Amino acid sequence: MGISEELRLAPPAAPEQRPELPGKPGAAPLPPVSLRTLALLFLRIGCSSVGGFMAMVAVTQQMVVDKRRLLPAEDLLDGLALASVMPGPVAINVVAYVGYRLRGVAGAIVCMLCAVLPAFVWVTTLGLLYFRYGSMDAVRTVFLGVTPAITAVVLASACRLWRGAVRDGRQAALALGAAALLTALPGLPSTLLVLLVAAWTGWKYPRPGTPNNADAAGLAGRGMATPAAGATPTVHLASLDSGARIGHHRRARRPARHHAALLAALGLPAAALALLAANNAILFTLLCSFAGMSLLTFGGGYVFIPLLQHTVVDGYGWLSQREFIDGIALTQLSPGPVMISSAFVGLKVAGLAGAAAASAGMFVPSAALMLAASGMVERLRHSAPAQAALAGVRAALAGMVFGAAVTIGRMAAPNWLSLALCAAALLALLRWRVDAAWVVAAAALIGWLAF
Repeated sequence: MGISEELRLAPPAAPEQRPELPGKPGAAPLPPVSLRTLALLFLRIGCSSVGGFMAMVAVTQQMVVDKRRLLPAEDLLDGLALASVMPGPVAINVVAYVGYRLRGVAGAIVCMLCAVLPAFVWVTTLGLLYFRYGSMDAVRTVFLGVTPAITAVVLASACRLWRGAVRDGRQAALALGAAALLTALPGLPSTLLVLLVAAWTGWKYPRPGTPNNADAAGLAGRGMATPAAGATPTVHLASLDSGARIGHHRRARRPARHHAALLAALGLPAAALALLAANNAILFTLLCSFAGMSLLTFGGGYVFIPLLQHTVVDGYGWLSQREFIDGIALTQLSPGPVMISSAFVGLKVAGLAGAAAASAGMFVPSAALMLAASGMVERLRHSAPAQAALAGVRAALAGMVFGAAVTIGRMAAPNWLSLALCAAALLALLRWRVDAAWVVAAAALIGWLAF
């Protein structure tokens, strides 16, 4: 059975366990998501997310929100907003958040491992070839074809997020301003400025009909948004999702001890590797070094590159300057986050065990912090001022995705074929709703044949 068939044939649950379709009361209920289905879904996401962290977020949005309808768009944007101000790889933190919302700690671990695995296999395979032959020119043409397609994937995601998050002129101005600023001045300071201004604007100038705190507190537990005077009550997507899917998994009000259990559960793989590495000084050094870099990196993978260079080239001398540049270029040709370059460094230093140790240090600690902080998002759902602020933040994030599409598009070859590939991919995604994985695969083949 192929991956597509498995995704369509998720096992049904008992009738009393099946939550309603998010945002459509009374609609046909969705079956709970099995861990096997999540694993296959995020393997596909990991294989088709080339072009930086926003590419993986866009593919996740396309497959989880638009096609499978497992999570409302507001919930994904809340996770992206939180991941943008947390340390570590933004995309993997968002993936862990999505898995946690769907299946708790086990879902977070499965989604994170499956999203990283394709990039890990690709980078270690190309790394082995590179360290043996010293060249990787054969795969550069594939990247030239994939880049326009990923630009289209991010643009399609931005269009869908715009439709869900931008509802008036003020929110449109926030989104356009965020896109312009992040295109001109990418980086953590600009991201924080955009999020702060958007949150303040949403809180200071809420849309008409925003409930007061008392009404919100009374209705939040029932999954309903308070209507304006004389208006028809409507279901609030994020609250319904908390009341249905999250309530179904008994995670609505988590006690403090649950966060300790969460950190312990996510830390088990890293702890096991740390015990194993205790007998090998270089593995332990790799694990600790990349864990430290993960917790010191804010604002996405490209902010991580100078810190990585200082550590592995200037500090430990694990890579030469030429190897470091080639390693970063190699990660640009791979799916997944740029921080998978940790596997390239670990491979050079201590083989496959070193690649595993460096990758565990890079991804596990920041994901544990992300999930520990995710409870804060659920508590904010019960506050009307916080919901108003989040409405502004979601609008700005939709604009930031447009800015990310421009940034990725600048990496494409400046010729008519790149433009035609991007246009064709965008048409396939928006008009015919073709799966992003097939779009990226077709673009890779065209790039290999045509460039």
